[in-house]
Order: sequence, then structure tokens, then C-alpha cells
Amino acid sequence: MVLEISQAISPLPASVDIWQKTMGWQPTPSQLNQFQQLYGLILAGNRHMNLTRITEPTEFWEKHLWDSIRPLGFALSSSQPQDCPLKPWPANQPLRGLDIGTGGGFPGLPVAFALKPLYPQLQLTLLDSTQKKVLFLEEAIATLNLPYIQAHVGRAEQIHHQPDYTQHYDFCLIRAVAKAPICLQYALPFLKPGGLVILYRGRWSLEEEKILKQTLRSLGGRLTWIDAFVTPLSQATRHCLYVCKQ
Repeated sequence: MVLEISQAISPLPASVDIWQKTMGWQPTPSQLNQFQQLYGLILAGNRHMNLTRITEPTEFWEKHLWDSIRPLGFALSSSQPQDCPLKPWPANQPLRGLDIGTGGGFPGLPVAFALKPLYPQLQLTLLDSTQKKVLFLEEAIATLNLPYIQAHVGRAEQIHHQPDYTQHYDFCLIRAVAKAPICLQYALPFLKPGGLVILYRGRWSLEEEKILKQTLRSLGGRLTWIDAFVTPLSQATRHCLYVCKQ
């Protein structure tokens, strides 16, 4: 499979005002170009495999770009909600991230595009169990010239105790993979002490929170914050859970 970015694809909305209003951050022209190139590669990859059903430009912007980056607002902007207990990472230190079950590269690739200018030592690993998707990601990484990102084939529950992975990362992203307790069982072994799991959810209930806290007692994690918000265009409910490894 050889990926080519078509020049004929529709432009994504820039929506700079929405980025600023919802996150206190906005992408640079260079980052907007990366978003557009990624969109083109996803459309090209979709001709060979099922990467995503979300291909309309505005829907792609909201559900694959904004939705991926919004939970990292604490690391991108100082204008976060007053109840946010999270602080940005030190900008001049190594920062290693892992996206578990990345699929077509979401949320990992948009997050990496957003973080890299502020965290120049960022290194990101995209992990997926499907060989074809990882081959796509490797081609996309090469096409976009992203040496700080690598893609690996593997199942989190099988490799998280291997020496090259265990307690290796500062943060883990995990979206649409499994129920929350299972996601944390997958993610926490990858983290250094003090590392952060960023868990993307849709709706969230008090009963789910109770079960999660019971699970965390045995996993060595602490639920730091639950951020509830709505998407800016479709007004869909979202929750992001932040769990710190103890």
C-alpha cells in the first residue's frame, strides 16, 4: 500500500474561534496543514481498509480532531476550568506517551501534532493489534515525516509487562477500547509512577464511577478528575477521566 495525499479532497474547517473558545488554544498554520494532510491520508487508507466511517470534513474535524485534542487542554493552555487539578508537564523534559488501540491514529496523531511544539522532547507510540492498521500508520508517519512517532503491533494486555513497555510512559491515551475498568487494567502497567491515564468516554454515571473506584484500589491508581463537556457542533456529551498511577 502506497499512500498519496490527494490534492482534490475538501478542506477541513479551520474553526480557530472554536478551538480558542473551547480550549483557550488554537492551532498554528503548520498544525492546520498537518490536520489536512492527515485527513487526506485517512481517506486514501480507507480505500484499502476500514479506518473510519467519519469522512465528511466537518464531522472529521469534530470527532477526530477536536474530540482527540480537547482532553489535553490542561497541557496546552493556562486558561482551564478552575476545578482542573492537572498541571502542564515540564516543557524541557522528555515526555513519552502511548495511544492504546489507536486504530487509524486517533487520538494519538492529533494529540501529537498539538503537543509537539510545546513539548519538543515528546515521543509517542501508537499501539494497535491489527497489522494492516499499523502498516498504514507506519506509512503515514513516514509520509508526514514524524520521527518522534512510532507504531507497534500488539495487544496491551499481552505486552504491558515486557521490559520495553512496563513503567515506560508518562501518559496513556485510551479511547473506545473497552469498559473503563478494563481500560485501566490495560493502561496502568505501562505508566511510570505518577503517570497519567487519559480515558475518553461518552456518557458517564455515578454507578460507573463507584465501580471504577473499587477497581482502582487493587490497580494502584487514583481518579484525579472527571471532566464533563459537550462537543461544539453536534452537542454530544463527553467525559474524560484522568487517573494517576500511584
